[in-house]
Amino acid sequence: MPGSRLSPRAPDALDMYQDLRSVPKHRQLGRSDIVERFRLAVPFDYIAISGLDVDHYRFGGGYSTDTDLPPAFIEAYYAARLHETDPFVAAASSANEVVMEHLVYDSTPPPQRLLYLARTFGVHNRTLFPVKRGELVYGAVIVSRSTPFEEGEIDFLSAVADCIHTAVTKPLMERFAVQQIGLTRGEMACLSQASLGLTSEAIAKVTGFQTETVNSYIKAAIKKLGASNRVEAIAQALRRRLIP
Repeated sequence: MPGSRLSPRAPDALDMYQDLRSVPKHRQLGRSDIVERFRLAVPFDYIAISGLDVDHYRFGGGYSTDTDLPPAFIEAYYAARLHETDPFVAAASSANEVVMEHLVYDSTPPPQRLLYLARTFGVHNRTLFPVKRGELVYGAVIVSRSTPFEEGEIDFLSAVADCIHTAVTKPLMERFAVQQIGLTRGEMACLSQASLGLTSEAIAKVTGFQTETVNSYIKAAIKKLGASNRVEAIAQALRRRLIP
């Protein structure tokens, strides 16, 4: 399963796709200034950004990955169905903390075919940093290099993984997340105004909706976002970049 050459960060790259389901699941990561600055701070060979903060597209489902791993490595990896026997994948799929390949291999040796591909393409010491919303792990940033990452580097990577994930997935989230979550324009408009601190009455004056309609829209948005109240819904909408 080689990655698509699509780079969502390129201008108009997503215009040809009607919905998130039509976007290639595995994409070859194009040049990203923030990723390159990230690489200068902590040198690494390859990076993969996986998962979206949307139902059915979260990390572990394999439905959204941007990576600069060599396409030939990815093709050979999936052709050999190594994702089914790779102990790193097994450990990462349920992780809520940093996962380091060499520690996983200490307890569960990898298949010989995987070791061969790793040597051939220089994919070593994969290290996963989960990206969370509360206790929910919805994404991950995975980096690899020839030498293991040091403790200070691990701490830094843990601190910035969320920012890197957001920067890379932002085009997809802006283009399709509202559609996937099912928020209407009215619900979005009311959430956006509520994020400014406006009351329902003030939102009604700005939007032209009745106060009861504003409350109904916000209540619906809270439910769709899986939030418990208005403040949490606003926080989630801001975090997911659904509102400015």
